[in-house]
Amino acid sequence: MAGDILEFTDVTVRFGEETIYDQLTFSVRKGEFLCILGPSGCGKSTSLRLMGDLLQADGGEVSIAGLRPSEGWDRLAYIFQSPRLVPWRNAIGNVMLGMELRFDKPDKSGMERTARQLLDLVGLSRDMDKYPAMLSGGERQRVAIARALSVDPDIILMDEPFSALDLNTRHRMRAEIERIWRETGKTIIFVTHDIEEALVLGDRILLLSNKPTRALETLEIAAPRPRKLDGSDELNHHKNKLVALFKTLEQDAVEAA
Repeated sequence: MAGDILEFTDVTVRFGEETIYDQLTFSVRKGEFLCILGPSGCGKSTSLRLMGDLLQADGGEVSIAGLRPSEGWDRLAYIFQSPRLVPWRNAIGNVMLGMELRFDKPDKSGMERTARQLLDLVGLSRDMDKYPAMLSGGERQRVAIARALSVDPDIILMDEPFSALDLNTRHRMRAEIERIWRETGKTIIFVTHDIEEALVLGDRILLLSNKPTRALETLEIAAPRPRKLDGSDELNHHKNKLVALFKTLEQDAVEAA
């Protein structure tokens, strides 16, 4: 990892009379896997919208490799909770769609070659011609990951991408995204509400407060990969700390209501 690729500096966001962010400041290192964790409604997904120039800050600065979001949005790619695949296109066609929408004059043969390579990377080499209805939930999300990679982004933004999957599939997808991250060297910013997921995946965990939201704490996770909470004193120490912090945030929210 070398330097910061994304920065929030004293970012303020207001929706009407409500302050969502109160001078939120944090940075993301190039090549790292950063998990953003926080209580429900604190604005975790709002941070991704700011990065992608889908929402304007009321104060402060968001910087992507030294650029404003309006200039640096094409360095990003999104993976949402829902795969958002086009049902009338097969897996290859859905991956190609990302390139068609991003690039001005894409080369069809080059796009198809890239799509095949990426579907192979995500473990779908035998399912390239299948349509979304023929794929499982995990497989559809793998197509979405390949589509995001197809535009060769510097940063991949992931908004609770595994939360709609069953427990076993969710565990498999965590292992898959870790493998893909290590193979591609991309920077991943991963929004989650799941403490265990953040501990298993993150190089660092950014914990956000209740609204008005600020950066409460950033945890460095040094445990070797692949990770399991069972038998890891470090991970269980961090888990206990995060659980205690969440209980405090819940109590504060109740008292403020």
